[in-house]
Amino acid sequence: MTDDIYYRSPDGLNLYAKRYGPAEAPLSVLCMHGLTRNHKDFEPMIAALPDRYQFIAVDVRGRGLSDRDPNAENYSPAIYAGDMAALLDHLNLKRVALIGTSMGGLMSMIMMKTMPDRICGVVLNDVGPVFEKSGLDRIAAYTSDTEPKAGWDDAARSVGEVQAEIFPDYSPQQWMAFARRTYRELDDGRVALDYDPAITRTVAQVRPGLLTRIAMWKLYKDMTKVPLLLIRGETSDILSAKTATRMIRKHPDASLITIPRVGHAPILDEPEAVEGIRNFLTKVEART
Repeated sequence: MTDDIYYRSPDGLNLYAKRYGPAEAPLSVLCMHGLTRNHKDFEPMIAALPDRYQFIAVDVRGRGLSDRDPNAENYSPAIYAGDMAALLDHLNLKRVALIGTSMGGLMSMIMMKTMPDRICGVVLNDVGPVFEKSGLDRIAAYTSDTEPKAGWDDAARSVGEVQAEIFPDYSPQQWMAFARRTYRELDDGRVALDYDPAITRTVAQVRPGLLTRIAMWKLYKDMTKVPLLLIRGETSDILSAKTATRMIRKHPDASLITIPRVGHAPILDEPEAVEGIRNFLTKVEART
């Protein structure tokens, strides 16, 4: 079962999310995507997991079916976290588990600071308190090209070129599926990336300085209040193996899964990710 969810942000934007699974499920899971993605990013994962849970996948403002923000300064994880609070209120959800990919993981950390009583467990997908400069530079480079493509074949080809090192084993069919999740078709038959190009302005402002790292590790400390599953792509250029190990060491109830031959960030339909998330949600459900 799927349902469209429309709700308002605190500052009046019309935002979108999609519900998968039963509304009366024993556990609700809020799924938050990365910088340039949308709710469809989680559909491969949801299809591979048990249908006993309610998954709510969001289009963060500026993406997918959610409104573009006329003020690009509002494209920030702190604002997004406030939107998630509005969504939980709209759905009358008192307590949820979180799955956050990259930027969605930053949102998860902020939410653990601002609304810890509403969260019963967190899956962080390839993100932590430290961002490697090489990965930030790569993201800034590929997000600068927002020109529409002539059609779906061109979009799939472009995605394959940009993400080739991240998913070296992908087939043409997988690249096409990837394109279908990240592009939208225009009235003239061309296809465009499904986000406001203004969201990429913030990428250049993110730099892994010492003060930022200290603040982020302090923020991460709030994650220790709930069970944590950390997923890392083996070749990730955003979350280093060193940082991932330190995150697990600093958390009393955390586990780490590494996805082989994948970079930043795993799609979460990989067998290792599916098994890990399934087991994690079972554990969280038993504690709620």
